[in-house]
Amino acid sequence: MPTPFTDWLYNFPPVKWLNALGPRFYASFVEADRWKLYLKGLGVTFQITIAAISLGLALGLLVAMVRTAHDQQLPGRRNPLLGLVNAVCKVYTTVIRGTPMMVQILIWNFVVFSTRNKILVGMVAMGINAGAYISEIIRGGLMSVDPGQSEAGRSLGLSYADTMRFIVIPQAFKNILPSMGNELVTLFKDTSLVNAIGAAEMTYYASRIGGKTYDYMPPLLIIAAIYLVFVMGLTWLQGRLERRLRQSDRR
Repeated sequence: MPTPFTDWLYNFPPVKWLNALGPRFYASFVEADRWKLYLKGLGVTFQITIAAISLGLALGLLVAMVRTAHDQQLPGRRNPLLGLVNAVCKVYTTVIRGTPMMVQILIWNFVVFSTRNKILVGMVAMGINAGAYISEIIRGGLMSVDPGQSEAGRSLGLSYADTMRFIVIPQAFKNILPSMGNELVTLFKDTSLVNAIGAAEMTYYASRIGGKTYDYMPPLLIIAAIYLVFVMGLTWLQGRLERRLRQSDRR
């Protein structure tokens, strides 16, 4: 039986607002199986993230090795070709790191590409962007390894590539892991930017659902929660890997 207190509680603005959220979230997530659209967008988000981080790693490792090899040349024994490639790599990292990712995505979509496959455009744009940052992360890790390690490998008859592969890079990996984890998290969240060119990821579907229900708050909060859950999962996995590497150092 209602009492003055319960009447006041139900009409208290915060409680009244919370009671009104249930139907709004139902309309934005359950009604008409709209949850399937979030899953579809999440799948595209993963596609873009995986493709972009793969391209970024390939570009970043290549650029980092070129720049490290150039910086470690002995005075008087400079390779002109390596110097030219190093200059190109420096221009690449400077331009990409000095311009906003949103602008880069728009340039790739409206200036470079003429395709309706917006997901492919997003993969390429974000992969090239990630490559510039990853190259600096890897280069910092490579430079942090004692040069004597590289010299020891070369003295054993290993080529430069084999020395980097078997000696330097495994040691540098432990140093760059935290920064690489942060880059992956940032890349995963920044996939929302490809919504600007019409790629159908989570933000795209959240906007569509908001347009159908005339209520944008619930779908935006839903995708924010999805991003948060996966970022927390990635952070947890990164922490586990770091702890395992530290344990291997003590053995």
